[in-house]
Amino acid sequence: MRVYLDNNATTIVDPEVEKLMNPFFCQMYGNPNSLHQFGSETHPALSVAMDRLYDGINAKDSDDVIVTSCATESNNWVLQGIYFDKIKNADKNHIITSSVEHPSIIATCRFLETLGVRVTYLPVNHEGVININDLKEAIDEETALVSIMWANNETGMIFPIEEIGQVCKEKGVLFHSDGVQAIGKIAVDVQKAGVDFMSFSAHKFHGPKGVGGLYIKDSIALTSLLHGGEHMGGRRSGTLNVAGIVAMGKAMELAVKYQEYEYKEVTRLRNKLEDALLEIPDVFVVGNKKDRVPNTILASIKGVEGEGMLWDLNQYGIAASTGSACASEDLESNPVMEAIGAEADLAHTALRLSLSRFTTEEEIDYTILHIKQAIKRLRAISSTFSYTPKNHKSGL
Repeated sequence: MRVYLDNNATTIVDPEVEKLMNPFFCQMYGNPNSLHQFGSETHPALSVAMDRLYDGINAKDSDDVIVTSCATESNNWVLQGIYFDKIKNADKNHIITSSVEHPSIIATCRFLETLGVRVTYLPVNHEGVININDLKEAIDEETALVSIMWANNETGMIFPIEEIGQVCKEKGVLFHSDGVQAIGKIAVDVQKAGVDFMSFSAHKFHGPKGVGGLYIKDSIALTSLLHGGEHMGGRRSGTLNVAGIVAMGKAMELAVKYQEYEYKEVTRLRNKLEDALLEIPDVFVVGNKKDRVPNTILASIKGVEGEGMLWDLNQYGIAASTGSACASEDLESNPVMEAIGAEADLAHTALRLSLSRFTTEEEIDYTILHIKQAIKRLRAISSTFSYTPKNHKSGL
């Protein structure tokens, strides 16, 4: 059996999405900006797709939803655009983010620091979420932007987006959220959340790779990242990825359609897997179930290196992931585990299991069986593990 439990990395393309996008590769393949029939015949499908994107996140007609290549591009666009608009030639010089953001946020902030930008990386609590009071205290007269993710890609923990939006509104500071891990898992309403910008990527909600988007509230001015044409209303140059846009629109529609299923069935399967893990001594899970997206488990298995667990699971045909990285003689611990203050003997043991609406009960049963077998084998050969009784269900 092959079991895919790495859906926070990427998802299978929904068959409905695949069917809809295929004609735009070899039949209706014209450039939408061309004046001839080959180009114009793509317009109806593009219009429907854009409507689906607007509806899916509750964007208004006065807002802009710009198609990009991925959320990494969208995140870079916001941060670098704010640099040129609010920082480089103005009196603002401060960006606030969290210590557990996606690398496309952290790395861009590090780059901006080399240009003289002051960046505050907010700490997180033991569940991996920021404290609102820390945000309030960090905002000052020089703050140009707050960028906090909607849901964390490793822990699945949902951030208090509405509270953050309210704080930013009261302080007169622009607010960006990386919404990649939220769409398709929980309801995403940009009006209710109060975000000024939100990034997303189709391949995280059963669309194809290579296409994403950026929501911009009320057409807020933002210096373009890509120049060279009048595509996307002049905001983002580049020939439109028609197949990708059509597919992303359909994937968004289906993500909204299946939200109730995510809340109920995916949560049930996630909890079944998680409860089985927590029956094993010295296994810990980051974050409470209630404030997590329905599909995600970040577990630490004492005495079992993350890479060793991935190796064993892969032999059984089970795909999972870990935040740690093995490079030559160095073993880097999971940065999120470090950020939440995990003990040193747990920081290298992170295992992320992420389900989707295509995950089956049979797959979960199979995974439970083989995870238990893998833990038993790996602990038996561990030179460091020794069982110490404790309440392993209480979290880290």
